[in-house]
Amino acid sequence: MILLFLLTFLATMFFTFFMRKILRDADITDSPIVTEHRHKAGTPTMGGIAMLLGMLVGAAVFFTQMNLILTVIIMMGSGLVGLLDDLLGLKVKELQKVVRNISTQSVEIGRLTLKPGEEARVTTEKAKSDLAKLVPGEKVEVIGEVPIKSEVSERNKIIAQIVVALFLVATGAVSSGVLGFELGILIIPVLIFGVIGSINSVNLIDGMDGLAVGILTIASLSCAIFTFNNGNFSGTLPFIALAGISLGFLVFNRYPASIFMGDTGSFALGAGYITAGFLGDVIYLAVLALAIPIVSVMISLFHRVHLIKLPVEPLHHTLHYKGLSEKKIVAIYWGVTFLICSVAIIYQFLL
Repeated sequence: MILLFLLTFLATMFFTFFMRKILRDADITDSPIVTEHRHKAGTPTMGGIAMLLGMLVGAAVFFTQMNLILTVIIMMGSGLVGLLDDLLGLKVKELQKVVRNISTQSVEIGRLTLKPGEEARVTTEKAKSDLAKLVPGEKVEVIGEVPIKSEVSERNKIIAQIVVALFLVATGAVSSGVLGFELGILIIPVLIFGVIGSINSVNLIDGMDGLAVGILTIASLSCAIFTFNNGNFSGTLPFIALAGISLGFLVFNRYPASIFMGDTGSFALGAGYITAGFLGDVIYLAVLALAIPIVSVMISLFHRVHLIKLPVEPLHHTLHYKGLSEKKIVAIYWGVTFLICSVAIIYQFLL
């Protein structure tokens, strides 16, 4: 297990180092739409390719471990979907205006209320209509434009994720018993929901330097300890490999990040992690360890159905918008994840 961790960790570091240069030379770089992250424009993206290569190195050496091999296959399929989304994202769909409230009173634009001096992107049709009604230079001023990338439609992404989940079902490798309940054929929707939820949770949380891979490192190591303590060594290996590639990528993705994983990485990590959870029969801890990403998804959904109102979506960008530094937000999210996982592991040892 130590060998697998070192292999995936060092291989991912090696591949990330070279992928960073290749992506930069090819001008495959990020163009952040969040105002506070404009300074990150030009950072290479699609670094998730390096993580997939690192995972392949581990699988090549431990090729007899079927749980690991199946996790890698699922990651490759999901990573391909993410890669296509990243490639499509190199094409600009539209330019959205960025405005600043220059008056001494609050200004309503779309669903947002801009206080004096605050900035925001004009994204919705209502916001664009509100901007057109305002007298230029009187209450707000346009201070720039942000390129919005093209992307695979949400429907097609979900369809692709369902296909990945159905492939996992078809292997027959996942037990139909979950949390002590025998689900039978109902394991199919549970798997589909799990894969979709995990992919999109990790994808949503991947918005700050080191945030997603840090959480996945902590969560994967925790699940590895949990399964190892239960004597489930075959279930431990996929989590060890996931921790290795996450930590290897974190070397270059920590603040200030010199490379981003893109959807290639977040899709692959999300799918691989939940697959390892199902295969290792530790889905309860795997879900619990993703509490921060899952809560972030729920808050974003509440925002989209108008139950709550965020100035910037998702939550970590709202916290940054309100003045909390990126490093503090990442530290808090990592800390909460570590605390949750530690309590779960300690509870297991006490039983």
